[in-house]
Amino acid sequence: MTPKIFVSALAAAKLPSVFNPWRDRCSIHDRRDAAARRRSNLQAMLEAALDAHVETIWIARDLGYRGGRRTGVPLTDEVHLTHASALMGGIALERATQGPEIAERTAAIVWQVLGRIGQPVMLWNVFPFHPHDADDPMSNRCHSRAEREETWPLLQALVSMVQPKRIVAIGRDAHLALAGLETEVTAIRHPSYGGQREFIEGMFDLYGISDDDSQTPELPLSPRYAAAASSALA
Repeated sequence: MTPKIFVSALAAAKLPSVFNPWRDRCSIHDRRDAAARRRSNLQAMLEAALDAHVETIWIARDLGYRGGRRTGVPLTDEVHLTHASALMGGIALERATQGPEIAERTAAIVWQVLGRIGQPVMLWNVFPFHPHDADDPMSNRCHSRAEREETWPLLQALVSMVQPKRIVAIGRDAHLALAGLETEVTAIRHPSYGGQREFIEGMFDLYGISDDDSQTPELPLSPRYAAAASSALA
């Protein structure tokens, strides 16, 4: 499967009380071509991940309404689109919404850590869309088992396409849901609900980064630093 075919498969999915950012348009916040912009963003991320031969996929549970729902890039809010662009080699990523940029706390912590790691990774969610309450499209809820089973082939297709050496499950729910995958899955505490310090420490330990290491790589990475960061997971 190619990134273009994968994104097209995502865009074809339609479920009740679920916002599909690569298909749907929010009448309040989105530009007219928002879904197309988000498809372009995700395809660019996937192509860059394959070109970089990323070794790791970070997978959380669901898309949040302040992050991937708006950008089309999982675990990434509008404030950090430029960070995602730089980490993946300077790819073009566009805002799909109108008005001021919206920040998401989880995305801020994730990108703080990625800035220290300095290694391209693929970001994803067990359930790739934004599940919400039936009467509140801007709410967050946990996806159901039926919803996960219906979209599981998409996750399998992503893993098959990227072929990572390791999957990092962000949070207990994601870890339990990913138990059926053949690829090695490492669990890290989710940064929300008081888990920020454990998340950062867990990721730093996984990548061999000292907590008092003040060196933060500039993005995009130089070949020297990229090679050093890549060796951390070897």
